Amino acid sequence: MPNALGVPSPDKVEYMADAASLGRDYKHQMLVSLDLKPGHTVLDVGCGPGTDLPVMADAVTTSGRVIGIDVDPRMVAAAGSFLNFYPQVDVRQGDAHALPVDDGTADRARMDRALQHVEDPAQVLAELHRALKPGGLLRIAEPDWDALLVDGDLEMNRRFNRFVCADMVRNSTIGRELPRLARDAGFEVENVTAATTVLRDFARADYTLALSRNTERAIRAGAIERADGERWLAELREGDFLASVTIFLLAARKPL
Repeated sequence: MPNALGVPSPDKVEYMADAASLGRDYKHQMLVSLDLKPGHTVLDVGCGPGTDLPVMADAVTTSGRVIGIDVDPRMVAAAGSFLNFYPQVDVRQGDAHALPVDDGTADRARMDRALQHVEDPAQVLAELHRALKPGGLLRIAEPDWDALLVDGDLEMNRRFNRFVCADMVRNSTIGRELPRLARDAGFEVENVTAATTVLRDFARADYTLALSRNTERAIRAGAIERADGERWLAELREGDFLASVTIFLLAARKPL
């Protein structure tokens, strides 16, 4: 469906599910790092269409709870499809700035590529701190869009990144900021690692990274000349394509 600029955009639920499929390796790292046990309560803040709810539900078993929270009613409806199969899953519509849970509800909490979109990351981290029990674990995965690498015309890659960071993603460099923000919110930072996904297929990368869509937006905004943008995309389509995106993984703990 075209947006206000007339630039076609994918269905949001389908797009979120597809984007999740590219992150299997780092998602597995997050799951292992959460150290989920039977009986645990885990929050999935910004759960989207619920892609990751079943694996957490299996880990906590029916003696635990998985609480998925998303601000978008379409995502909540999609995630709700898992409720018939996992009685331990609870999906709630809510704002990450004011989580719909009591103080000290959760043993574990996670956010996966959702903090980049919120209005106030510091407030969201404060809410996660409130919602966790003392000693509770927090795991967050966030990209750094200024570090998007696309082989080819280096200056066009940089111009594309500048536009995306300035105009398209609210907190575009949140990945590199995670440890500082977590410490400011009162967490003990245990570890920070990075996972890089390399894409070799232009069509798949174009869909997931919005290369064509955001280049057109940049052209219409005057950030990229049309001739330059169209030439760059044509070269990417026809060449030996390679792009990479880096996800930072934060492991933190609420002090006892």
